[in-house]
Amino acid sequence: MYKIIAADFIAPDVKMFRIEAPLIARKHEPGQFVMLRAHENGERIPITIADGDAETGEITIIVQGIGRTTKELNLKEAGETIPDLVGPLGMPTHIENWGKAVIVSGGVGTAEVVPIARAMQTAGNRVISIIGARTKELVIADDLVGEFCEEVIITTNDGSRGIQGFVTAPLEEMLNGPEPPDMILAVGPLPMMAAIAEMTRPLEIKTLVSLNTIMIDGTGMCGGCRATVDGETVFVCVDGPEFDAHKVDFAELKQRSKIYNAQEKQSLDEFLHRCRLQAAADDIGQN
Repeated sequence: MYKIIAADFIAPDVKMFRIEAPLIARKHEPGQFVMLRAHENGERIPITIADGDAETGEITIIVQGIGRTTKELNLKEAGETIPDLVGPLGMPTHIENWGKAVIVSGGVGTAEVVPIARAMQTAGNRVISIIGARTKELVIADDLVGEFCEEVIITTNDGSRGIQGFVTAPLEEMLNGPEPPDMILAVGPLPMMAAIAEMTRPLEIKTLVSLNTIMIDGTGMCGGCRATVDGETVFVCVDGPEFDAHKVDFAELKQRSKIYNAQEKQSLDEFLHRCRLQAAADDIGQN
């Protein structure tokens, strides 16, 4: 059992957890993740390690309640426990001094880039962050990322904060500017990463993408995270999750990401139905 030290919502349906996990806190590196279950009979899901403190023995994860398991996890509070927590898993982010490094993140992908930004700054890079979200309420961890960046640019779809539009707009401006980036790391939805790959391909700018959104089992045994990179089959959870964006077959990934949509919807609908029944029963009991 792994004790939850703190659990706080930082945005609608987005919760930050600090969890007691001393071994993982000591060994994790930027870009790695854990596999966990919300309860004994739950499925195992991958969650990126947003931070870790070897001295306190705690790791930080940020969870967006989208499917059944993440919504179940976000019901937990400080003092409760998580039955299974395995990690650190995956290959760490390759860090070196590229020069001007731009980290582009969308949604909860920003949680993953905090330790990466720190490591890049430590390696001597000039780090710039571009963060995208649908609305200002869904912009997360910009203050944490900002500690290690010389500039943080925020975009929102509705223009409620920062630049209205997508992360590709300020990135395109940088690419066409007098000092284009020496490398780019993109973390977020597949369409965003695919678009960035096409923007940087003709310029031959080193571009890495994190394909953690496609992971299922986390150990390479289920084969659900297969991807084609440079014409060869890889398993994202053990060979990645980060790959050369210009070598990834995003069209294949787009199709693979939809395979379990029906099952995921059914599971979520059942969970929400039970929640409504429980709420109704609680209401009757109170009256």
